[in-house]
Amino acid sequence: MFWCVIWSFSGSEVLPGGSLFGLLVIFYCAILGGKLLEVIKIPSVPQLPPLLGMLLAGFTLRNIPFLSQYIYISSTWSSNLRNTALTIILIRAGLGLDPEALKHLKTVCLRLSMGPCLIETCSAAVFSHLIMKFPWKWAFLLGFVVGAVSPAIVVPSMLLLQEDGYGIEKGIPTLLIAASSLDDILAITGFNACMGIVFSSGNILHILLVSLLEVSIGVVLGAVLGYFLRYFPSRDQTKLPWKRAFLVLVMCVSAVLGSQRIGLHGAGGLCTLVLTFVSGIYWSREKIRVQKIVTATWNIFQPLLFGLVGSEVSVSSLPSSAIGVCVATLSLALLARIFATFLLMCFAGFSFKEKVFIALAWMPKAAVQAVLGPLALESARISAHHLEGYAMDVMTLAFLSILISAPNGALLIGILGPKMLTRTDPRHYKKSVGTVLIHH
Repeated sequence: MFWCVIWSFSGSEVLPGGSLFGLLVIFYCAILGGKLLEVIKIPSVPQLPPLLGMLLAGFTLRNIPFLSQYIYISSTWSSNLRNTALTIILIRAGLGLDPEALKHLKTVCLRLSMGPCLIETCSAAVFSHLIMKFPWKWAFLLGFVVGAVSPAIVVPSMLLLQEDGYGIEKGIPTLLIAASSLDDILAITGFNACMGIVFSSGNILHILLVSLLEVSIGVVLGAVLGYFLRYFPSRDQTKLPWKRAFLVLVMCVSAVLGSQRIGLHGAGGLCTLVLTFVSGIYWSREKIRVQKIVTATWNIFQPLLFGLVGSEVSVSSLPSSAIGVCVATLSLALLARIFATFLLMCFAGFSFKEKVFIALAWMPKAAVQAVLGPLALESARISAHHLEGYAMDVMTLAFLSILISAPNGALLIGILGPKMLTRTDPRHYKKSVGTVLIHH
C-alpha cells in the first residue's frame, strides 16, 4: 500500500529505471552489505567496519550488467544527498570539538591534526603529478580528498581501547579523537579552495579574493546563528535536545545547499562548523544528547553515501593499468603520512611503541573521501566535460583509499592497541575531558 501511494505521487520514479527506485535499491543493499560484514567474525581478529560492506554493495550493483541497467539516480538527487551527508559530517565535527580537550592537549593536538594531513596532501599531489600526470591544480585537489582521516573508524576503535584502559594514562585515545575532527575540517576547507581554483576561469588573485569572501561570510553567519541557538529554544522548553538537533540540521543543510546554489561553495561548510562549535560551547555537556540525535541521522545517510560512491565506480571504464597506478600513488602518499605522523609525535612524551601505534592508527579513510570524491566529477559533468577524465580518476582514488585503508586501519588499531599501549585500570582513571569522547 505504501508503495502504491508513492507511485500515485511520483509515477515512473518508483519503477525500475527511476531515481527513487534506484535510491531505495542502493539504500537497502548497502544496509544488507553492512549487516553481512558485521556477521562475519574471525576469532582474534577485530571487527571490520560495516561501511566497507556498504561500499562493496554499491560497487556490486553497478558492475552486474543485468542489475545496472535498471538502477539509475539523477545527478541532482545524488549531489543533494552527498552534500547533506557532508553537512552531517561537519555538524558532528563541530560538535565534537571540545575547547577543554583542545586546551588540555595543546600543541600536540594541532600537530597531529594539521601536520599529517598537509604532508599527505602534498605527497599525494607530487606523486599524482609524477606518476599519473595530473596538473598541479588537480593534484592538490586529489591530495585534500585523500588527506583526511576517518573519525568513523578512529573514534569507535579508540573508545573500545579506552574502555579497556589502553593508553589512557597518556591520553592517547583522547588525543586521536580530538584531532580527528580538526583533521577533517582542514581537508574539507582545502578541498573547497582547490575546487574554486580548478573550476574557475578567472585569475588566481580573483579566486583568492572570492575564497576570502566565502570564508568571511561563512564565519560571520555561523557565529550569528550559533549565538542565536544558544538562547533559542530556551532552556525551560520540553524536548530541548530534539528541538536543538532539528534546528541545527535544518540551518546547516540550508546553509550548505543554499551556498552551492548561489555559487559561494565554501561558505556553507564554514558556517556549519562555526555554528555548531559556538552553540556547543554554551550547551556544554547537554550537547551530548544533540550529538546522539545527529548520529542517528548519520546512520540513515551513511548507507546512502557509501552505496552511491560504490555505484559510481565501473570496472569496464577503468583502463587495465589504472588500478595499479592509483594504488601506487595512494601507497606512497600513505607511507609519507605514517612517517610524518611518527616524526611529529617525537618530543611529545610518547614511547617508541606508542608513536608507532599513533602513526598507524592515523591512516584510515572513509566518510570524507566518500563525500568529496564524487563532487569534482559532478562539477565536471555539469560545466567542464573536458575535465571529466581527471575527475573520474579522483573518484576512483577516493574509492580505492577507502577500500585499502579502512579495513587495514581498523585491524591494525584492534590488533596493535593492546600490544603497544600501556594498560591502566580504567576504574582508577579520572577523565580529564569527557565531552569529546562521543561516538562520531
